[in-house]
Amino acid sequence: MADMLKVIEVLAESTKSWEDAASKAVTRASKSVHGIKSIYIKDMNAQVKNNKIIKYRINANIAFALD
Repeated sequence: MADMLKVIEVLAESTKSWEDAASKAVTRASKSVHGIKSIYIKDMNAQVKNNKIIKYRINANIAFALD
């Protein structure tokens, strides 16, 4: 039988990159849920100060297996 998955929506940010923000989202979510299967990045944006990006932000869905 195929896995039954649940999806949660998360927001994460990083001062390094969007990829780092996604990695932080998975790392943090794994503290509360187990069996993470995938992350889907819905939206990306950045905070700018003095013409430089200072924060990379993502809005993502994380899918994980139900017990």
